[in-house]
Amino acid sequence: MATPLFLRNSPPALCTVNSCRYQHHCLFSPTLRFTKPFSVSITTKTKSTSLNSTKMEGSEITEEVTEKTEENVNPKKKIFVAGATGSTGKRIVEQLLARGFSVKAGARDLDKAKTTLPKDNPALQIVKADVTEGSAKLAEVLGDDSEAVICATGFRPGWDLFAPWKVDNFGTVNLVEACRKRGVNRFILISSILVNGAAMGQILNPAYIFLNVFGLTLVAKLQAEQYIRKSGINYTIIRPGGLRNEPPTGNVVMEPEDTLYEGTISRDQVAEVSVEALIHPESSYKVVEIVSRADAPKRSYTDLFGSIKQQ
Repeated sequence: MATPLFLRNSPPALCTVNSCRYQHHCLFSPTLRFTKPFSVSITTKTKSTSLNSTKMEGSEITEEVTEKTEENVNPKKKIFVAGATGSTGKRIVEQLLARGFSVKAGARDLDKAKTTLPKDNPALQIVKADVTEGSAKLAEVLGDDSEAVICATGFRPGWDLFAPWKVDNFGTVNLVEACRKRGVNRFILISSILVNGAAMGQILNPAYIFLNVFGLTLVAKLQAEQYIRKSGINYTIIRPGGLRNEPPTGNVVMEPEDTLYEGTISRDQVAEVSVEALIHPESSYKVVEIVSRADAPKRSYTDLFGSIKQQ
């Protein structure tokens, strides 16, 4: 007795629907017709095929098939921005959204975030995140939908001399560990020029002295950088010069680590470099120092990042 046609395996065929975002396979079967209708459901991990009805008409056997293909579609990945309400962080959020990224903005003060960050943007999610509260909580906030982290945190000057270490050192380390817990393998840190000023012979540089007045801020940042570089995560450490709130007035100058000891740059350009680092693979595993100069030539980011030697 021959095996009924509806029990035979049908070969998979590649879906050719142009609008389909993912490649998948669809099962095609002939159609059966029997005198009495009945239903058979075949379910696999990723596909569900229902034979809705079968009927035999004379010696002709056909089969009517209704297909249900379940696609493993991942939610759109997001860029997590720590310190999203800061003067540089909010610019990073704005530029990411303008470039079409989905953003998860982490902030300690949700009320401030709601008034500071763009409103009614479906690509923006605001979440409570305090880098000083440990890696476990940060890992929960990162979730499974974060594919990269941009750290733009900074301590608030005050009487607490340990604040730079709590935020710029331990806080950054907590964020790195949260990434490792969640398998996030892209980390961009906004640091500062002169973090390694002592090794550069700039210990008497007024800027180095000033930036270290509040609890050895640059030393805290340097140690956080070193932790990132040993973590195994794909990093880009961006060391900007003195930060200006005004719009850019010159072009970006990018140099290797421990090169620049003076200069300023617009926060808008720092945000731009951060976003471009996500896009250009030439930025991977690199420490770059940036300032802007009116007489500097305009260079592409492929050229800028590509000119820096990988660490």
